[in-house]
Amino acid sequence: MNVFGVDIGGSGIKGAPVDLERGDLAQERYKVLTPHPATPEAVADGVAEVVGQFGWSGPVGITFPGVVTGNTIRTAANVDKAWIGVDGARLLADRLGGMPVTVMNDADAAGVAEMSFGAGRGRKGTVILLTFGTGIGSALFVDGRLVPNTELGHLELHGHDAEKRASTKAKEDEDLTWSHWAHRVQKYLAHVEMLFSPELFIIGGGVSRKADKFLPLIEGIQAEMVPAELQNNAGIVGAAMTAGRR
Repeated sequence: MNVFGVDIGGSGIKGAPVDLERGDLAQERYKVLTPHPATPEAVADGVAEVVGQFGWSGPVGITFPGVVTGNTIRTAANVDKAWIGVDGARLLADRLGGMPVTVMNDADAAGVAEMSFGAGRGRKGTVILLTFGTGIGSALFVDGRLVPNTELGHLELHGHDAEKRASTKAKEDEDLTWSHWAHRVQKYLAHVEMLFSPELFIIGGGVSRKADKFLPLIEGIQAEMVPAELQNNAGIVGAAMTAGRR
């Protein structure tokens, strides 16, 4: 069975049909740039363009970079604040001509995929997936069960939101070396580990493709650290999985 997945990020909106049996994209994904300002209407147009590229008709799972409760958007750190209070599923379903739409937090979607088909498959105990990109997303699992909307990228670290210091965007904006950035990520992981004592950190987002450049530089973390296996497709897969279940 295939279900369509869309991943809305601070820099891009990407999507593809997903084979739910394999936990992988059924076709090569299509991506458009996230509009600026990233208002609800503008982002909905981008989602419609991605879905329309495949001539899709059917259930669609969509991630959102913020807290989502009962399909309502509660926070919007890296998109326009006009999203707050919006029924995301209704807005996007209307824009997609009435297709069934499920909306969930982007990192939670990535975590769902990794726990079923990737680096967290079969793992018990406390597992935390962190996605490094425009911000830092988080997904917390206890014995395989998701604790939704943790938003650990907004933990305060040295007087700042952690994602302002340790995201991939911070690395790029400040032109940090891998070593300098890894030191910041190490401080962030140590803070998260102090709070939650996970057995496993899964490091996701686009930067997971280059895990060999920074993971070996991180020291003093007791939890096992591994790169996400689905890499930057995890959000698409997890959103489709969740839509398929609903």
